[in-house]
Amino acid sequence: MLNKSVILIGSLIRLVLLLTILHPSCIKAADAQELKSLQVHGFLSQGYIKTTSTRNDVFGDSTRGRGSFDFREIGVNASYRPLTNLQFSGQLLSRQTGEDSKGGIRIDYGFVDYTAITTEAKEFGIRLGRTKNPFGFYNETRDVPFTRPSILLPQSIYFDRARNLGLASDGVQLYGESRADWGDITVQFVTGFPQVDDKSTEAAILRKNQPGDLTTRLSYLGRMIYERDGGRLRLGVSGAQVNAGYDPAARDFLSAGSIEFVPLIFSAQYNAEHWSITSEYALRYIELKNFHPLVDQSFTGESFYFQGIYRFNPAWEAVLRYDVLFTDRKDRDGSEWRAKTGLPADSRFAKDLTVGVRWNITPAIMLRGEYHRVNGTAWLSTLDNPDPAFTDQHWNLFAAQISYRF
Repeated sequence: MLNKSVILIGSLIRLVLLLTILHPSCIKAADAQELKSLQVHGFLSQGYIKTTSTRNDVFGDSTRGRGSFDFREIGVNASYRPLTNLQFSGQLLSRQTGEDSKGGIRIDYGFVDYTAITTEAKEFGIRLGRTKNPFGFYNETRDVPFTRPSILLPQSIYFDRARNLGLASDGVQLYGESRADWGDITVQFVTGFPQVDDKSTEAAILRKNQPGDLTTRLSYLGRMIYERDGGRLRLGVSGAQVNAGYDPAARDFLSAGSIEFVPLIFSAQYNAEHWSITSEYALRYIELKNFHPLVDQSFTGESFYFQGIYRFNPAWEAVLRYDVLFTDRKDRDGSEWRAKTGLPADSRFAKDLTVGVRWNITPAIMLRGEYHRVNGTAWLSTLDNPDPAFTDQHWNLFAAQISYRF
């Protein structure tokens, strides 16, 4: 109950801050210089998904003849800097992705940022509110289509079926940067409460939407990135301890259990004038306890991808990626899982070969298309695909997306 109250109060505070940013009275109270520091931006996109399998649905009923158009993203963000070292930032987001998200408006992030120290060689600050979780290269900017390397991010690292769990936390973020001739180091540390109050996260962790509710608990996240030559070389390591509990409903067959999720991600990227190479490797320890009558379980998952991007010119670029996910690194082919549960072995792994192209029609309008050849179903949404026995191991996915920003 205390955790829920803390989150509710924090969300109300952030909502008030965001409305204050957007309210016209803020503009009237600001002088000419402050007006220049108020920035409002936004984006919207419409996507299309078609899977060749007659069983595997992605972002809606993508197996039907015409595919699925239930893939839509709309966001409006604002930032206001009344002082040199103080900034308010927030974003409202609506996302339609089949059964996982029905398109309601939510606070994507909303925080106050205070920079305590700023010099040519270093910077240190603190953010209070709902901040994006700093892990990997793409998590903090994954909402905006223009900042993603492809329509679908590598699902082995950046799960869409449990997106809210990894997306943001309500709490405190400390950040610092050191700049020197040998390179720049950026460090971020977050202590706060992850977002677990959605049915897609519950279904991803507990395999289906249960009568009770997941409850958030204090968690910790951190990331360090080293950059050299203005970002030509980037190396990063991210880690977290994400904690959650389960509050059973009346007549629930599950007891009040606890969940511990400990991912460790290593990231590397090299950027040249016309091409970029990126790879990330992750280990994910998961422990579920006290979900009686279920037996306590723990396992370590493994993920990695290799990705290349080639920029033909400012308007056109192509992406090629190989993405691999193992739910349990000790049972990579899922045979032990099948013997123990009777469920398909391919629900425990996924290997995805992706080819895509991006066309920047104008600086504000982007068109994308991509093809996925997938072996395995481990990252399919359990809400769009409630019965893993009725999915196909080998399948193709075609995706297209048009995006606009302002």
